[in-house]
Amino acid sequence: MSAPARPRPKTAGSDFAVLNRQIVESGLLERRPAYYAVRMSVVTVMLTGAWAAFALIGSSWWNMAVAGLLGVVYSQTALLAHDIAHRQVFRTKASSTLVGRMVANVAVGMSYGWWNEKHTRHHNNPNHDDLDPDVQPEVLIWATESAWGRRGIKGFVSRHQAGLFFPLLTLLSIDLRISSIKALRRPDMKRRGLEASLMGLHLAAYVAALVLVLSPLQAVVFFLVHHAVFGVYLGMTFAPNHKGMPHPTGDEDFLRKQVLPSRNVKGGRFTDVALGGLNYQIEHHLFPAMPTPNLPKAQPIVRAYCDRIGVSYEETSLIESYRRALKHLHEVGAPLRAGVTAAPGREGAAAR
Repeated sequence: MSAPARPRPKTAGSDFAVLNRQIVESGLLERRPAYYAVRMSVVTVMLTGAWAAFALIGSSWWNMAVAGLLGVVYSQTALLAHDIAHRQVFRTKASSTLVGRMVANVAVGMSYGWWNEKHTRHHNNPNHDDLDPDVQPEVLIWATESAWGRRGIKGFVSRHQAGLFFPLLTLLSIDLRISSIKALRRPDMKRRGLEASLMGLHLAAYVAALVLVLSPLQAVVFFLVHHAVFGVYLGMTFAPNHKGMPHPTGDEDFLRKQVLPSRNVKGGRFTDVALGGLNYQIEHHLFPAMPTPNLPKAQPIVRAYCDRIGVSYEETSLIESYRRALKHLHEVGAPLRAGVTAAPGREGAAAR
């Protein structure tokens, strides 16, 4: 871990402007159409190839291996949709939205519009307790204050959430679909009829494939394996990025608000591919429209600059990032494990 940030200099308000100028002059914000043409082609071949193998194998338990493969392929498809949503692939919003809906709604089965809006709020205020939807208390809680008053099943999960983290990720794929459906019921959701139709197309084709090819028991197991692998893989690509990192107050300048709650993951080419470039989380948050292959080139520039102005730059191994995230989850649930059900000074009020 880098040294804690030194006192903010008087010129800190222009810190990002200086860094941004360096990045722009280096040409790292230029789009990489050839890279994304290859990446989209590879993902398409993997997706169609996996479903072709599913049809050829037919009603056999060997198709459970294809279910696991599809979990990996769906995750890579979702990571591609992430880049499209950030306008890394196409210059215009219209093209990004069109292709994004095809990739997310049709290929993966989740709402592109809902996820894009939610992810934008995350980028605007990463790890902010009130403004970042990714740390707001749901099944898991990321701030001790959210633990107070939790009882029943929620209390049990909160007490043991570190140990339950990876098992719960098996449900992430289902949760994304449920959240997508809930979002489509909101009247302020843009093009919700189109989004619903595209998701319905995916669901109809998916169910038809399983029912027509597999036995009923095989279809159920295939569904469970496929979405468990998809959920775990996708969750493991996002978990190292901010979990266990500082929660900003919102008063920080843009550079510090993005760098301090973010964590990079060290690794080689395999890590870059497996995490879809999200292992360069700091650079991604500072420059969300930067194409994925340019992120490792921007890293030494960003790190050197952060060191120069005294901003902590966090980078760990993949295993260490998970260890820190789980440690944070364990510490957050500590009050409940100790039998405390209300914040200090509120026990009497809770009892009444």
